[in-house]
Amino acid sequence: MKRDTQLIHAGAERNEYGSVTEPVYRSSTFGFRSVEESATRAAGILSGQQGLYAYTRLGNPTNAALERRMAVLEHTEDCVVTASGIGAISTVMWTFLERGDHLLADTALDGDTHKLFDEALAKFGVEVDFVDFNDPGLVERSLKPNTAIVYFESPCNPTLKVNDIAAISAIAHAHDANVRVVIDNTFATPYLQNPLALGANLVVHSMTKYLGGHSDVIGGCICGTKADIMRIRFDGIEHTTGAVMAPDNAYLVLRGIATLSVRMARHCENAGKIARYLERSPRVTSVHYPGLESHPAHAVADKQMRAPGGMVAVELAGTFDETKTFVNGLKLIQLAVSLGGVESLVEHPASMTHSMFSPAELKAAGIAPTLIRISVGIEDVDDLIGDLEQAFATS
Repeated sequence: MKRDTQLIHAGAERNEYGSVTEPVYRSSTFGFRSVEESATRAAGILSGQQGLYAYTRLGNPTNAALERRMAVLEHTEDCVVTASGIGAISTVMWTFLERGDHLLADTALDGDTHKLFDEALAKFGVEVDFVDFNDPGLVERSLKPNTAIVYFESPCNPTLKVNDIAAISAIAHAHDANVRVVIDNTFATPYLQNPLALGANLVVHSMTKYLGGHSDVIGGCICGTKADIMRIRFDGIEHTTGAVMAPDNAYLVLRGIATLSVRMARHCENAGKIARYLERSPRVTSVHYPGLESHPAHAVADKQMRAPGGMVAVELAGTFDETKTFVNGLKLIQLAVSLGGVESLVEHPASMTHSMFSPAELKAAGIAPTLIRISVGIEDVDDLIGDLEQAFATS
């Protein structure tokens, strides 16, 4: 099947009633006909056999349908869904890191991911370093004998920095073939980019964003080999985080994925037009969008992404207070955290999603006081540009 068809049909299994949509199994536990059957089923589940269920923390038929679809979309063997994106990331860390291990991460990260690495992991004896992954030589020099995970995003939140997935993966694996390269693919989605095909070991998503697509569901997932996902499912989720996705949420994400192709096409089209409009504005000092030739990693994005995505970061001319006045003046584009819904959202990272960063961390991540991040929705782009124009006129 081609990609657009996979979004709707990949991993689907016909049921006895002929339902054309995935049933929702709102059951926390699954019954057995006998004690002997419970033992047989438990053994099958623990060996990784598909289609066996005992307790939803170990698996659920609705969740499994979403997992099968994501494995196909990310060109890998298996997937496990989680309660949230940060639930996916933390589950990977608790599964594969031990006291004394080293985690090497990019400086440009989601704010909560940075906090997880910088504060929570340190409490458990994990050594963490943040370096600029746009400098391959620095990445290579920062790897250590105890490095277990190399973690980054591309494109990055909130600056739209783009990292060379193939190059960084090759550097990490040349250092040690056992190092796991983990990539957050939320901004691109599997529709625009497949990091596992470029050398990564694991991919995480916040399914809350583009995959759900309607700002009405929280969820995450991890994609990788059957062996890694089995470890994550049991060591990470069952025995550690318990970060289980509810089956109703899995259904909503499945419904969202079905329209991902048409939504992403409009997100990308609108974002490109808005980026070019802003690039011409005298009120703007710089626009960060992978689709612009002015983006420092435009060639890398063009190589590893099918399209530039729906996110735009903008540094405004003027002061922090003037930036706040502009943002407060927007009427159609709503001020809110999160991204990837059909509606356009704007946020001010330095005072919102990355407010926990120190001034030095903000500078290292490339987050200026006048930077705003726009999640471009699928509205008529003329209305969005009109909203930006009126906010400029009144600020």
